[in-house]
Amino acid sequence: MATTTASLKQSTSIHLNTAIDVLKNEAEAIQIMASQLDHHFSAVVDLLLQTNGRVIVTGIGKSGHIARKIAATFASTGQPAFFVHPAEANHGDMGMITPDDVVIALSNSGETAELANLIEFTRRFDIPLVGMTRNPDSTLHKHSSHPLCIPKHPEACPLGLAPTTSTTMMLALGDALAVALLTARGFSPTDFKTYHPGGSLGGKLRKISDCMHTDDRLPTCGKNDLMQDVILIMSQKGFGCVAVTDESGELAGIITDGDLRRHMGGNLLSQSAQAVMTQNPTTTNATTLMTEALALMNNKKITSLFILEDNKPIGIIHIHDFLRAGIQ
Repeated sequence: MATTTASLKQSTSIHLNTAIDVLKNEAEAIQIMASQLDHHFSAVVDLLLQTNGRVIVTGIGKSGHIARKIAATFASTGQPAFFVHPAEANHGDMGMITPDDVVIALSNSGETAELANLIEFTRRFDIPLVGMTRNPDSTLHKHSSHPLCIPKHPEACPLGLAPTTSTTMMLALGDALAVALLTARGFSPTDFKTYHPGGSLGGKLRKISDCMHTDDRLPTCGKNDLMQDVILIMSQKGFGCVAVTDESGELAGIITDGDLRRHMGGNLLSQSAQAVMTQNPTTTNATTLMTEALALMNNKKITSLFILEDNKPIGIIHIHDFLRAGIQ
C-alpha cells in the first residue's frame, strides 16, 4: 500500500510539473507576441473597420479549429463572419467569398497545400488577405496583403510536433483582433445582447423594460390623495410602495412601508400622500440593464424601483423579478 501511495504521489507530481511547463510555455509565447505587435496589427483592425462585407476565416487541421473559433468570436461581437473549409473552397465554396469580403487564413507553416487555390483566388479578385503564420518566408506570408506573423516559439509538446503553443498564439491573436475591433466600434452591452439573446448571459443583458410591471400593475396615487386610499393601493398592487404624482403626472415622491411606520399615528389615514411621501427617491429609466438596476437596488438597500420617462412613472420592478429572470 505504501508503495502504491508513493507511486501515486510521484505520478501526480510529474503530471502537475508537465502541466505547469505547458502553461508557462504558452504564457511566455503570448507575452512575446504582445511585445512584438506593431502597425501590421493596427492595419488589419482598420481594414476590418472599413470592410462592407464579411470576414472569411479559413485554415485546416488544428489551425482550422482555431479559425472556426475566431469566426465565431467575430460574429458574436457584431462583425459578420464565417468559416470556410479550404478543401470545400476548392470544390465550390469559393463562391461564398465576394470582393467586399476580407479573408483571414491561418497556417502555422504558411505552406498548407489546401490553401494554395484560395490564396490565388484572393489575389486574382483583389480580395484583402490576412495571413496568420509563423513563417515569414512562406507563400502565405509573402502573398498576404496584410501579413500577421506569430513568434517562432517552441511548441509545448515535448516532441515539438503537436500544434499547441502555435495554435494558442493564433487563438489569442484572433481574440485580440475581435476585441480591438469591438472597442473601436464602441460595441455596447446592449449590442452584445443582440447577438447573445439566450442563456444566463442574455438574461444579464436584458433591459429593465423587458421585466418591469406597467399599466394596471403600477402603483400610483395623487399627492392630494388621502392615506386611507393610498394604503389600499399599496395593498392591492403588492410592491410595498406607491409612486406619488403631481397634477402633470410627474413623480413627486414615493411612499413605502417605512414611511407608514414613521408616520404611524391616530391621524395617518386622514393625512395626504404629500405629507407622508419621501421626496427625490431613487429611480431609473427603461434602457437600464437588469444587472445595473440590481446593483443600484443593492447599493441603496431597496426592494422596488420605479422606472421613469420624462419624469413620469411608467413602470416598477421588484427584487423578486430579478430572481425570476435568473439574475442574482
